[in-house]
Amino acid sequence: MKEAAVKLLILDRDGVINEDRPDFVKSPDEWLPIPGSLEAVSELSRAGYLLVVATNQSAIGRGIFDMATLNAIHAKLHRSVAESGGHIDAIFFCPHAPDAGCACRKPLPGMVLDIAKRFHVAPADCLMVGDSLRDLQAVSAVGGKPLLVRTGNGAKTEAKGDLPAGTQVFDNLAAVAQWLLHRPHPDAPARDAA
Repeated sequence: MKEAAVKLLILDRDGVINEDRPDFVKSPDEWLPIPGSLEAVSELSRAGYLLVVATNQSAIGRGIFDMATLNAIHAKLHRSVAESGGHIDAIFFCPHAPDAGCACRKPLPGMVLDIAKRFHVAPADCLMVGDSLRDLQAVSAVGGKPLLVRTGNGAKTEAKGDLPAGTQVFDNLAAVAQWLLHRPHPDAPARDAA
């Protein structure tokens, strides 16, 4: 009998779970959930999905805030998800400035590969929800499935076009959750895909 596949969903943070800011989310007070996102995370969590955040946090490398502040922001994220009845399994982040030459900063696939390894999932089986082209490119680079939401920078990203092949587009994280929970087959296309 074949083992059931791990249901793993990678989520970008800013613009997907919480509101994005052009000047970075710099404190727990500035971390504001997008309406419906916490409920979506909780629904997926209760349905058995492993939910992992993968976020570029170059404000660390730029000296805008420190690790204690990032930890406080992520503590608020965890607390808010828990209050909605859900659970985030892990948060991976790239602390480097754009010119640091690291392998983890999206659009490079370093974080996706690390997440796949940690949770024993083939990189090609990873699904990732993002609002920016770099999120989609990071998962697409390893053969995974890119899912674009129109929240955050998503509407602009969709309008610019040139999305990786196979990208599916949703209004928000709640729409992604509904598709994942109600699709008849794992490879079924999204109903509202672009």
